[in-house]
Amino acid sequence: MRQFLSALAIIALPATAMAEVELSFYGGLQSALESDVAVSGDSVIPDRTDTLTWEGRSFDAPPYYGWRATYWASPEFGYGLDFAHNKVYPKDDVLPAGYSKLEFTDGLNTLTVNAYRRWENAIAGLTPYVGGGVGLSIPHVEVVSGASETFGYQVTGPAATWIAGASYPISDQWSVFGEYKGNYTQNDADLDTGGSLSTNIITNAVNVGVSFRF
Repeated sequence: MRQFLSALAIIALPATAMAEVELSFYGGLQSALESDVAVSGDSVIPDRTDTLTWEGRSFDAPPYYGWRATYWASPEFGYGLDFAHNKVYPKDDVLPAGYSKLEFTDGLNTLTVNAYRRWENAIAGLTPYVGGGVGLSIPHVEVVSGASETFGYQVTGPAATWIAGASYPISDQWSVFGEYKGNYTQNDADLDTGGSLSTNIITNAVNVGVSFRF
């Protein structure tokens, strides 16, 4: 029995040695597509649907940023968590009539579980990768209309993300990367005066970042 367990350990050792954990931090330029914003069942805001054109203002405080933790189970495949602090403002501060504030600027946060495929050192030392995942939309909801004031974090629905990029090593443990990252969020937020606000938002970002692996 002891010899059998020793043999299993020897077989498993190379696979264990290949695994690595990678911590990544990124920022960049993030934008958003326009979306319909619907309010229903509120005691102050009448039922209505408006179309808003959004912008990201990536470098305004608080800035757009994100982080991810990835476990690479093999040289090709990995999985992990990704948090993105997305933001959306009404473009040029143009609000529908009756609102004094309607935005997700602290922010339109997403937390997703992602899977990745990479091709190590495929192009002149670059490692291309793609990924995607699903999770939750956790925005800071800021809606003010007359006597209705909503201001706070909520879990508003599902989120999905998709990623394509490439990384380049600068040492044995550090690398830099650039990527495109998209997010889709469904947001059904509760208003303080009893109703709900619903909007589905797609954001797009071009990110640059740094990773540390161990």
